[in-house]
Amino acid sequence: MEHTYRPHEFAALIGKTVNTLQRWDRTGILPAQRSPTNRRYYTHDQYLEYRGLKAKGAGATIVYARVSSASQKPDLANQLAALRAYCQTHEVKVDEWVEETGSGLNYQRKHFTRIMEEIELGRVQRLVIAHKDRLVRFGFEWFAAFCQRHGTELVIINGETLSPEQEMVQDLLSIVHLFSARLYGLCSYKKVIRDAALHQNPPGRE
Repeated sequence: MEHTYRPHEFAALIGKTVNTLQRWDRTGILPAQRSPTNRRYYTHDQYLEYRGLKAKGAGATIVYARVSSASQKPDLANQLAALRAYCQTHEVKVDEWVEETGSGLNYQRKHFTRIMEEIELGRVQRLVIAHKDRLVRFGFEWFAAFCQRHGTELVIINGETLSPEQEMVQDLLSIVHLFSARLYGLCSYKKVIRDAALHQNPPGRE
């Protein structure tokens, strides 16, 4: 569901008064949305349009391809070929082709974060990917909902062969390594606490 604002919230957001919003609603300058109970509200898209960050019906089409390591260049080439074929078949006009090398567990990837920011600003009409794990390894549903809230169509061509199996193994090993390190750290921390307790209360002390 798209993020919405009550009139007083929206007024504060754009630096106007509620009375101004009511007047704009009556005159058609900035019509409010109406709930089933006839209460006024405003959407995030309306905020972006007011700020000039989004025009109705506007937005770029971005194709995004990703692999985890430089050694997977053949996998990246296969992804791009499949994406180009899809776009040609469905007559999708692409504004930007984005290739990225980085783990699907890393949500700080340079191009990934930029695209998410562009989506939040309402500048992306359509995002095309080969498989959902090309965007992120886990938590895809949240990002899909994020795109929907900001008016971005997320197109997945669902090419299972375009999701390298070795990446899944590498990502799972990374998760196992991370939790192993944390468990080791907890064990070490418990030892420190135990040693400190023994120092404060050595055996035989009354």
